[in-house]
Amino acid sequence: MSFGNLEHWFIAMKILVFSLLFLLVQTGRIFAQSDSMAVSKANWKKEKIGKGVLLKTFCFNNSLFSSNQNISILEIKQNNSLFFDLGYDSKKLIKTSDFGKQNNAMAALNGTFFDITNGGSVDYIRADGMVINENRLGKNGKRAAHQQSALVFDKGKLKIAKWDGIPLWEQSLKAEDVMVSGPLLILNQTIEKLDTTNTFNKTRHPRTAVAITKNKRVLLLTVDGRNENSAGMSLFELTKLMRWLHASDAINLDGGGSTTLWITNYKDNGVVNFPTDNKKWDHEGERKVANVVLLKKK
Repeated sequence: MSFGNLEHWFIAMKILVFSLLFLLVQTGRIFAQSDSMAVSKANWKKEKIGKGVLLKTFCFNNSLFSSNQNISILEIKQNNSLFFDLGYDSKKLIKTSDFGKQNNAMAALNGTFFDITNGGSVDYIRADGMVINENRLGKNGKRAAHQQSALVFDKGKLKIAKWDGIPLWEQSLKAEDVMVSGPLLILNQTIEKLDTTNTFNKTRHPRTAVAITKNKRVLLLTVDGRNENSAGMSLFELTKLMRWLHASDAINLDGGGSTTLWITNYKDNGVVNFPTDNKKWDHEGERKVANVVLLKKK
């Protein structure tokens, strides 16, 4: 092959590569637009739970992230008749539904990460001004990704805060109740950077999350998974979902087998989603957890 022919061949290869890259980018954009449209146009089943409280559920049949996804959202308008509280036990593990019943709550959502063998949260928990559990740091003394943000219960309302790099940051948060968790997904309408090499972030699992929307609604959200009826989401997919749901702030909580949304007097046992611990597609497979987010009436 002559030098001139070789040069022409390299130019042709460059054009081909750039064309394929362009096609991949455009295809990705088309899928992203399709996914966002699927969320915005979903015919959510809506059930009024109480004043300012709306339950929205929908099963996307191979129409969201090219997969089945079963999503439950409790949308709450923060008003004077409702307040959020923290349910916990320093050692004992309890079902989310039982936490809800014991605290005479309207609804309960499983909380942050915990020691499944010995009980208790592995993340900082403060309730009624008293520290219940401290962060269990890694061997290198560093925080895990789920210890770099927090749900803050401020006079019955929920806020989301981000670690500022100070070692005892959570102690400075001015609230009686604090639940450290994460990773943080969105803050002040800005998407947080997630570790793209972390398997926990990349793999699809059942997910639990809390968001505060631009119009100040609180979303208690579960995504079911580990079942042919619902694949679960990566944290990157969960972040996109939160953005399409108009979240200004959003935080990931403990997911997997812990993922549970419970509402008092709701159908059979009050569990809205499909917890996975019994490996069945029903509402019976709750895992015992260390703490929960509670919605209560004043």
